[in-house]
Formats: sequence, structure tokens, C-alpha cells
Amino acid sequence: MPEPTPRPVPRPSAGRPTLEAIALRAAVSLSTVSKVLNGRPGVSAATRSRVEQLLHDSGYARRGHDPERGGLLELVVADLTSEWSIEIIRGVERVTREAGLVLGLSALDDHLRPGADWIAGVLGRKPVAVVLQFSDLTATHRRQLRTRNIPFVVVDPAGDPPGDVPAIGATNWAGGVAATRHLLELGHRRIAVLSGPADLMCSRARVAGYQSALQEAGVGFDAAIAASGEFTRAAGEREGRRLFARNDRPTGFVCGNDLQALGVMDAAFALGLDVPRDVSVVGFDDVAPALWARPPLTTVRQPLQEMAEEAARLALRLRADDVENTRLELATSLVVRSSTAAPR
Repeated sequence: MPEPTPRPVPRPSAGRPTLEAIALRAAVSLSTVSKVLNGRPGVSAATRSRVEQLLHDSGYARRGHDPERGGLLELVVADLTSEWSIEIIRGVERVTREAGLVLGLSALDDHLRPGADWIAGVLGRKPVAVVLQFSDLTATHRRQLRTRNIPFVVVDPAGDPPGDVPAIGATNWAGGVAATRHLLELGHRRIAVLSGPADLMCSRARVAGYQSALQEAGVGFDAAIAASGEFTRAAGEREGRRLFARNDRPTGFVCGNDLQALGVMDAAFALGLDVPRDVSVVGFDDVAPALWARPPLTTVRQPLQEMAEEAARLALRLRADDVENTRLELATSLVVRSSTAAPR
């Protein structure tokens, strides 16, 4: 059956089209438009998409106070158990507490993109705003949130998000430079790099910083001592063992995060190597286990709590249209501890 021909949407004097006008143009009932607007089931995918687009294009969603909206700010994290996520939760929770809001949590279980179940749930919960950690929203999800006037902000986006997606990140490239310069200044020249997944923007930026620092120092990049893997301790140990088995093993490691760095240290200890006497290790993030490690881990501090706070505040400002800049990178900084020293 062919799609109905759209009709012009009559606008009331106030400027915003009524739901009745949108229903008329979409050739559906008012109840169908209501179901789409409130994220309820019982609407075909084609009809839902058509109504979503009309709601979005006609400017039905408007900013300002919605008396039917509850006091919930929703946070989407990759994994509720990770130290990275815990820091993000702490930052967002501080802002919601100050604003008198309730914090709602959703976990993606290590996926980078929320699925259909999540978007249906969040549309039904009608939060005042959404903060997403490390997530990649589809164009449909973005339109659905905007149509219902639910502002969203991404913390440390997985890729390079479209220009209209608000995002808070960190200076990953500068962090990679700082970590590598530290080892170079100590006298290391055989420096391995262990990055996170290659499809993540933060991983690529940190490796690019490492390469830039090597080039600046006149040290050639050796792909044989460059590796990538998951941001896990197991990945760090696996790649550490592999690189330590080389005759020309590295004397220093720049790692994609603290967990990878701790895994490299595990591999060193298992092979009878001393940190930092035989090998120096630098992490990234500065989560709590970095300080608890023995020896304590030299790392690049990523201001995770501050990033989360800025993301939550930006989301709330977007609700009030009080925003000039929707992209922000917070500075990373090198934290020198006992896992690095001059090579023997």
C-alpha cells in the first residue's frame, strides 16, 4: 500500500503545530501520534518513523519547562562494575543532587550503542536529560530524543560524532604526548604502545600523541612493538607477555588505560622482571587501582568526574537553551609515581 501523500501542516497562531495537525499530515489518528510521542507500542515501524520525522521537522519539540516531565536525569554507562564508569556515575550524581533531581542508570553491558529496548524505556520515563558514556547514538535515536525535548550529551564519544551532538571529552592526544615524553626524558628509546580498540577515537588520539612525541625526539616508530586490545587487565597481560618474549624487548610501555598497564605489570612480575628497574609502565585515566598498585602506577589523569559533571550541567543548560558551546575537552595531566624510572 503506497505511503499517504503528506499535507501541509497548519500552524496555530502561537507558531507550533498542534498534534491534530501532525496527525492530519501523517494520515493517522491523534492516538497514534500520542503513542509515538510517548514511546508506547502498537505502531508500525513505517508509521512511527513517518510521525517521528514530522514531529521533528515541524518543531513540535520546544525547550522549557514541561509540567508532565519528572525530575529524572538518565545516565547510560557501558558497564556498572568498571572503575571508569564509577567515576562517571559519581560526577553525574553530584550534579543531580545539587539540582534536586533523581539519577537513573542504564547499562549497555559493554556495547557502544543503546538498543531499541533502551530507547523505548527512556521515551516512556521522560527524563529531563540524558548523559551517555562512551556511546554512539543512531540518527533515529537522536531524532526521537529531540522530538520529545530530551537533551542529551555524550561523555568521551566513541567516534567522531556529528557536529550537532553535544559532547564532553579530554585531551587524549596531549595525554599520549605527555606519557611518551616522560619515558623519553627518562632515557627510554625502546617504548612500546598498547592502545585500546582501534575503532575508538580516544584510542587513536592517544597513539597519535605517542607517535608525535617519538617523532619530536627523533625516535622512529616501530610497528612491531605497537599493539591494540580491549581496555582490560587481561589484554595488557597478554600483550605484555608477547612483547617481553622479544629479544629486543621494550624498556617502557605507554598503555591505553590503567587496566592495561596493570596487566603489563602482571606479565612483568610473572616473568621475573622488576617494575621499574627492568621496565617502566605508564597508564591512562588515573582510576583508583592505579594508586593502589605496587608500585603505584605513573599515569595520565583523565578528569573523569569533572567530565561527567560538565556533561550533566551542559545537558541541563540545553534544556533551558542557555548554551553557546556544546563541545568541550578537559585537560589531561601526567601523574608521576613509582612505576617509571630511567632504564638500566
